[in-house]
Amino acid sequence: METFHIIVLLMDATFRVATPLVLAALAGMFSERAGIVDIGLEGKMLGAAFAAAAVASVSGSAWVGLGAGIMASLALSALHAYACVTHKGNQVVSGMAINIVVAGLAPTLAYAWFQMGGQTPALAGDERFRSLELPFTEAARQIPVIGYIYADLISGHNIIVYLAAAAVPICAWILYKTRFGLRVRAVGENPHAVDTAGISVNYLRYKALAVTGLLCGISGAYLSTAHGAAFTRDMTAGKGYLALAALIFGKWRPVPTLFACLLFAFTDAVQIRLQGVELPVVGVIPVQFIQALPYILTVLLLAGFVGKAHPPKAIGKPYIKER
Repeated sequence: METFHIIVLLMDATFRVATPLVLAALAGMFSERAGIVDIGLEGKMLGAAFAAAAVASVSGSAWVGLGAGIMASLALSALHAYACVTHKGNQVVSGMAINIVVAGLAPTLAYAWFQMGGQTPALAGDERFRSLELPFTEAARQIPVIGYIYADLISGHNIIVYLAAAAVPICAWILYKTRFGLRVRAVGENPHAVDTAGISVNYLRYKALAVTGLLCGISGAYLSTAHGAAFTRDMTAGKGYLALAALIFGKWRPVPTLFACLLFAFTDAVQIRLQGVELPVVGVIPVQFIQALPYILTVLLLAGFVGKAHPPKAIGKPYIKER
């Protein structure tokens, strides 16, 4: 029973850690399916995390903070679209520029506004998204195994965790069952054919990047107003890059990408529990090595599988309309 309890706790932590990865990976899926490389997921998440925490602290409302985070991410996504779609700029350079600018600008603004060394005040009460108890949670605790899973694994998360879970089938439905999704996939494969059909390639890519901004905004806001209780310098800690790796590993499809995010999140949850634990034969593993586990796994998986993944054919290529 003790082993079962540990597994449930690990899975509970996995769901919490996977939430920003899933949302960011789905965000990247729309932009890259539309043919736009978006290495700027990290910057959008970090910008949204700062805006959400700062506005939530001032307004006293986590929902207002979430709205501010989404607006900040949408603005950064629009900037990326303006550089790459309108002006046909290098998409990787634009994304990295966003990451670098936000990494410096967010803590600078935090220091200027709050005078707390580059972070925002701690959030409490309605300034944060709190855990939700699903119906019949207490009654379910009396039921062995199934009730315990429901009460301690499924129930007790905040609303953004449930939103991330719902986002996977919703995004899959949008991508594969709607006209917008069909056009997004088409513009990432053959923008000339889309243009010939009388559909604006630039407009479609702007719309796809708007969806990217929306999802990245929710992801970043989760880090500072739900999973955490304030904005701190570099709090995304490479999660945008991990989400991009999960997207590649999942071959730009929603469900495989979800499982890749869960795998990365599970290694992160395990490394937290392994810190300071003495293992048989090995002894206590250095904390630095344990903290590097998710990133080591990312490199190993990409080295083994990225060659088998086939990205959209037009990805990274600016579309120039033929005359």
